[in-house]
Amino acid sequence: MFESLSTKLQTVFKELSRHGKLRPEDIDSALREIRLALLEADVHYQVVKDLLKHVKERALGEDVSRSLNPAQQVIRIIHQELVAVLGEPEHLRLQGAKPRVILLVGLQGSGKTTTAAKLARKLKGQGERTMLIAADPYRPAAATQLEVLGAEIDVPVFTSTDRNPAKICTDGFDKARKGGVSVVIIDTAGRLQIDEPMMEELRTIKAATDPTETLLIVDAMTGQEAVQIAQGFNTAVNLTGLILTKMDGDARGGAAISMRAITGMPIKFIGVGEARDALETFDPERLASRILGMGDVLSIIEKAEAAIEKEAVEAQAERLLQGEFTLEDFAQQLAMMRQMGPVSKLLEALPSGVTGNQIDSQDAESQLVFTQAILQSMTAQEKRKPEILNASRKRRIARGSGTSVQQINQLLRQHRQMRKMMKQIGKRGLPRMGSWPL
Repeated sequence: MFESLSTKLQTVFKELSRHGKLRPEDIDSALREIRLALLEADVHYQVVKDLLKHVKERALGEDVSRSLNPAQQVIRIIHQELVAVLGEPEHLRLQGAKPRVILLVGLQGSGKTTTAAKLARKLKGQGERTMLIAADPYRPAAATQLEVLGAEIDVPVFTSTDRNPAKICTDGFDKARKGGVSVVIIDTAGRLQIDEPMMEELRTIKAATDPTETLLIVDAMTGQEAVQIAQGFNTAVNLTGLILTKMDGDARGGAAISMRAITGMPIKFIGVGEARDALETFDPERLASRILGMGDVLSIIEKAEAAIEKEAVEAQAERLLQGEFTLEDFAQQLAMMRQMGPVSKLLEALPSGVTGNQIDSQDAESQLVFTQAILQSMTAQEKRKPEILNASRKRRIARGSGTSVQQINQLLRQHRQMRKMMKQIGKRGLPRMGSWPL
């Protein structure tokens, strides 16, 4: 996400940092490059114009000229102005009598059905009793797709053979109310383009269900067209917010920056992958940091908290400090790390310049796969007592894991170094950095 834009902006910032004192012409030159980068990223021209106007006014102010590091001050100003353009974060409005209704609308292919399941999973994780309603009687297998997704996340799905979408929704709502459901998510039908019959259908559904949220699902890869789509839907059904999907693709990302400023509607979530947990709450500060190459370490922490079992980690920590770090412990740590998602996603969240960002994500992913394969090819006794691994055992493990004896030896060497380091920590506290194994 924003890879091309971030790279271009980093080049501009690097050039700025070479100046001990910024002259007006230095700022003008930098802003010209930033303007080109934003326009190429498909940010709306009016948004670019207003953003850079504010940046220039502040960059030429006394605070920057007197600063010990004016380049950093300019970057900070751009970050603040980006946050302002992206708008204040807004949470879902889930007040009122239960069940509260969330109505999802959008064009065909925008990812409504998948997003409905992701949102249901997220709300379920927050303690809500959720139910999905399949209100698309036109697209072949639309209801079946939602049922399959609902089964994956263990959320009930209401389907009907009725061809009237409004009737499907009211019947589903009645079932949800009688079943004690707290949130109903309605997956409506889409079209290839905005037309009056679709809008009339959505108005009828909205009148029948009185949703607390009417959210437009927009494909971020549609670029500037996404702004026009949002304006069209808002005119017809009065949207309360947006969810941008496919933000992990090769989209230029400009739609995310433009949407709030042009439409005035808040972005509530962004879809960042196909996985059922790949729906992030929209956070302007964190998104602005990603755009500027500052990373998003908070997202890594959140993924770790969701994937790691606290009790297991605490038990491992006790053994680690006593020097009892076995290959079984190592295998458990790798399994928890894998639950946090692909290595490429974790590296993307690291700030530019951090060593992790210079690692080839494919190489790192391959290394993890091979390491897990080696560990899975070992017996429980071999993982607990790696000293029993003789030549014949190593050859057997190599055949079973599709690796080489050299790779197995390398893993065992790393394990010994880690165990030695942990034993030092347990006895004397943290060792000097120079003694840490690389």
